[in-house]
Amino acid sequence: MEKKEFKAESKRLLDLMINSIYTNKEIFLRELISNASDAIDKIYYKALTDDSIIFNKNDYFIKITADKDARTLKISDTGIGMTKDELENNLGIIANSGSFAFKNENEIKDGYDIIGQFGVGFYSAFMVANKVTVISKALGNDQAYKWESEGADGYTIEVAKKENVGTDIILSIKEDTEDEEYDDYLDTYTLKSIIKRYSDFIRYPIKMDVKESKLKEGTEAEYEDVVVEKTVNSMVPIWRKNKNELKDEDYENFYTEKHFGFDKPLKHIHLSVDGAVRYNAILYIPSEMPFDFYTKEYEKGLELYSSGVLIMEKCADLLPDYFGFVKGVVDSEDLSLNISREMLQHDRQLKLIAKKIRDKVKDELALLLKNEREKYEKFFDIFGKQLKYGIYQEFGSNRDVLQDLILFHSSKDMKRVTLDEYVERMKDEQKYIYYASGESLDRIDKLPQVDFIKDKGHEILYFNDEIDEFTIKVLHSYKDKEFKSVSSADLDVDNENNDDKEVNIEENTNLLNSMKDLLSGKVKEVKISKRLKNHPVYLSSEGEVSIEMEKILSQMPNGESVKANKVLELNSNHKVFDKLKDAYNNSPEKLDLYTNLLYNQALLIEGLPIEDPVEFTNNIWELL
Repeated sequence: MEKKEFKAESKRLLDLMINSIYTNKEIFLRELISNASDAIDKIYYKALTDDSIIFNKNDYFIKITADKDARTLKISDTGIGMTKDELENNLGIIANSGSFAFKNENEIKDGYDIIGQFGVGFYSAFMVANKVTVISKALGNDQAYKWESEGADGYTIEVAKKENVGTDIILSIKEDTEDEEYDDYLDTYTLKSIIKRYSDFIRYPIKMDVKESKLKEGTEAEYEDVVVEKTVNSMVPIWRKNKNELKDEDYENFYTEKHFGFDKPLKHIHLSVDGAVRYNAILYIPSEMPFDFYTKEYEKGLELYSSGVLIMEKCADLLPDYFGFVKGVVDSEDLSLNISREMLQHDRQLKLIAKKIRDKVKDELALLLKNEREKYEKFFDIFGKQLKYGIYQEFGSNRDVLQDLILFHSSKDMKRVTLDEYVERMKDEQKYIYYASGESLDRIDKLPQVDFIKDKGHEILYFNDEIDEFTIKVLHSYKDKEFKSVSSADLDVDNENNDDKEVNIEENTNLLNSMKDLLSGKVKEVKISKRLKNHPVYLSSEGEVSIEMEKILSQMPNGESVKANKVLELNSNHKVFDKLKDAYNNSPEKLDLYTNLLYNQALLIEGLPIEDPVEFTNNIWELL
């Protein structure tokens, strides 16, 4: 038996890989099981061109055996095995992949994919083992060989005895330390959990000896522990099954099994794509919001598999933030993985899959909106705000994806409408999409400026979500129709219904300027309104920041200084206006009193706080 050394670069790579590349020690089992699956795949490929090899899938399996007393963990497979030279080349040179070479030599393109193409996964065993022994007998060979290593110092290869073709990998598990409990990797329950988590969908049976309590033969109540060999993996994932074979119940059970939520999903989407990039996916739209959805602790992302092997539990790159509520799995054979298999390269395939998923989710939501309105509105109650945020974020770059999915309450029957539905029933002469903002639908509906637009026969969108107006500012327009707040000072609506008393604005310029001076720093302008019907006063705004936006921003850190340019508008047809003119001409003190009362009244109508409630109350008493 001759001891051989790893090459210098292999020593450095082994140390780097054990200490840096793998962030989670338990994935060593995933890597070794994947290698075992590769070995069985190789026999399958050989059988395609060699009639002497009969491939009966029932004869091929992977066996996991833990021996707590000997502190060994054995991973056995009935795969193709390795010759002495292959042990030397595949295990003696770190990062030299036998699977990759086999794939190229056999020109494998379609069908089963060889998982382990980078040749490093095997060495993850040294994270949990102080010695690794490999006993292998290659297909078509009578002699078996043993490869053994205790790490970077080197390895030995010698003749060994093995009855059947295949490979046994025996790990001598390290002793526990203060930081690591290596005993866990000898525990049957822990091993089963790791297999279910990472390797549940490996296409061959993964078997383990499991203790079970059974009734003793010949007794009625006496039990004994017996060891039973069981298959612990599912093998065929639901996403690879034919959709016609599956019922809603199957999808719902999978949702529950994967712990995606405790709710019943609102909708599932099953994708099987075979094009520029091949992948299968099952996506879910939940019916309830996760409790931490709007917290920094929430992690969006889909479970990502490569050929049935779990790579990432939360692949955030597969979902845009605005679809962050989507749950599910994606499995692709075409993804490029780096040497650790758990760190995904940001390549063209991943971006293409993400784009296809985004488009599919959008299309399915659009269909839900069209065909199952009640169900869609239930979804929108839960996640609609997220879609609106999606439009607002990234300077509106996602508007084309999302603008037809958002809903707003309308002055027409207080029902929700899409932007398309609103535009479709606009009057021919209507220039704008009108909206009004407020804290609640009821308060919005009672705004004086809303009355005026409704009297004109125009529909109004009611914005009662704090994000609504910010979203619309980003959209700016829809189908060439600009959005216009009914509280805008420059609202351009004909005044055919407000001609009861024609008022010469020039005659009242001095009055308006005096009121503006009295409200210096509070309003930008005081003017006669063309749109008040029954109310004496209201506040409009000029510029990009509306009064409702001011209220929202004032609640945010550093947002207190953002103010709307307010305009106090007066109803010249109201008795109060006559009082104002009389006070201006005969009693400056009363003009001050009336002006402050009207300003504070306008603030209250808009849901803004008045600056001095005591003064406001005293002014009312004085007036009375």
